[in-house]
Amino acid sequence: MCKQLELFPEEKQQEDKDRKEAETIDLNPLFERLAKSKFRSSFYLNAKDKEYIHSKGWEKIEEGTRKTIATRLAPECIPNDGKQTPMRHGIFPPFIAQHATGCCCRGCLEKWHGIPKGRQLTMKEQAYITHVIMEWLHRNVQ
Repeated sequence: MCKQLELFPEEKQQEDKDRKEAETIDLNPLFERLAKSKFRSSFYLNAKDKEYIHSKGWEKIEEGTRKTIATRLAPECIPNDGKQTPMRHGIFPPFIAQHATGCCCRGCLEKWHGIPKGRQLTMKEQAYITHVIMEWLHRNVQ
């Protein structure tokens, strides 16, 4: 069997490093602030969302979340910014988590996370946002 080679091993190594660094950030202060927001604290996972997560598995959910962040939040200019993240249940549970955590658009990222609009997100910022969303999902999937 042939071994699959990485096309850009340096980028993969940096991405892994950024992900590991993001995972060391204490998110408790953020979640305490979010809990004080009536709007942010109103989001929850319903049975269909939880079943979706269980059926796909955490690895696939995280992979999809990374792709969503890269395509819907990371670009410098987002034509439909503020409207790019659906709020309905049953589509993709990380969308609900994005709203719950203030990671749904560039305006909310600036307000809740101090990540400015008008420029492309760094890989480190994308790793952080993915970590925030995944942590919210883990806390709310029970």
